[in-house]
Amino acid sequence: MTTRITHFETHDIRFPTSLTGDGTDAMNTDCDYSSAYVTIYTDSGLIGHGMTFTIGRGTDIVCHAIRELAGRLVGRDPESFFENMGKTWDWMCSDSQLRWIGPEKGVIHLATAAVNNALWDMFARARGKPLWKLIVDMTPEELVNATAFRYITDVLTREEALAMLKAKEAGKREREALVTKVGYPAYITSAGWLGYSDEKVSRLTKEALASGFNHFKMKVGTDLKDDLRRGKMIRSIIDNPANYPSGFKDPSSPELVGKNAGPTGAVLMIDANQVWDVPQAIEYVAGLAEIKPWFIEEPTAPDDALGHAAIRRALKPYGIGVATGEHAHNRMVFKQLFQAEAIDVCQIDSCRLAGVSEVLSVLLMAAKFGVPVCPHAGGVGLCEYVIHLSVIDYVAISGTMERNVLEFADHLHEHFPYRCTMNERGRYNVPSNPKEGYSIEMYKESIAEFEWPNGSYWVSARGGKVLST
Repeated sequence: MTTRITHFETHDIRFPTSLTGDGTDAMNTDCDYSSAYVTIYTDSGLIGHGMTFTIGRGTDIVCHAIRELAGRLVGRDPESFFENMGKTWDWMCSDSQLRWIGPEKGVIHLATAAVNNALWDMFARARGKPLWKLIVDMTPEELVNATAFRYITDVLTREEALAMLKAKEAGKREREALVTKVGYPAYITSAGWLGYSDEKVSRLTKEALASGFNHFKMKVGTDLKDDLRRGKMIRSIIDNPANYPSGFKDPSSPELVGKNAGPTGAVLMIDANQVWDVPQAIEYVAGLAEIKPWFIEEPTAPDDALGHAAIRRALKPYGIGVATGEHAHNRMVFKQLFQAEAIDVCQIDSCRLAGVSEVLSVLLMAAKFGVPVCPHAGGVGLCEYVIHLSVIDYVAISGTMERNVLEFADHLHEHFPYRCTMNERGRYNVPSNPKEGYSIEMYKESIAEFEWPNGSYWVSARGGKVLST
């Protein structure tokens, strides 16, 4: 009997993180971590959950775009989509009237991410596997067919991608066994938000050290002297051998070479969230060389590939690299970043790119250019998503996690039944529940409490007043 997609639901879910300073940086000073969320239903009981990350106002606009896109799925057999997810992705992006308001960027691309991710979640659930396992079990041919290639074949053809994947087949099961055993390496951002007091930054940094982390990221960009002071404070903690009761890492070890690691092997990264022009970025970051950052993340406008390349050249004498990708609109921006030799670290985002199929194209390009992938995961649901993507990259595509680290932020995981978890080594545990799909299902109680504008939390915050919608 054929299964049909019958309907879908969208939810505008907002968490009041601005009250605690979570997510604060030089550009985004008032963040309410939010989710434009969709659930797709079938007549067989099979469902798929997807979301895209926002920070408050405008989430309703993304939800409206999701409704336009998801409506195209109703009445279709999901198995017809699963047969070739790359072709499905192309079809999802092909409605000419909806495409016009992108194309392949902005609100419409964020909405496409939510819907495409929901289809991938449904696919994984239909096969009884976590998403990463679904994809690493694909043959090279199947994985190529799941990937979006339009507009990137001048740097990566389907034939090249197939050859790359076949070359990695031999050690795939050994890599899968290793990452499942030891976990995927992570860095922590939760201690470095600009809105935190020194006491809170110090406490959270020490707690992260005790949890096994040795890569730390702090936000910069509002005041050079204060950033330097805060950076020295963090360095004084993470570079102090006394804070490592169980021992520390050799800064000359292979996974730390080129990362400006301190004497304990601790690595510090900095993130400006796009606040500078190119000359400002070069001057400002050179002024922070004393705290030895591995890279500066998002030093300028996310679309400016040549600007990033200029910054990278100027900072190379200081041993400071450049990272970006959290706001890179699409695979074409990444293509140009690679072509221009503009970045040392590729930071994919599971929701800024339009779902898994486009992510696969960027992972393949990064592997071809030899650029490590350290995904962005600072918002609600992103950590749950990107552990799957990093495991896919390691097991099936790049074959390495030696220099890679996946962002972790300790916020809002309690709203997901299949939440991400960390082990004592400061590494992500690999998702293992065959029912969890892409791990993004959210508790119904959380949706009821935090849906905007009339979830119970927001009604209570307004003194019991319900808003008309």
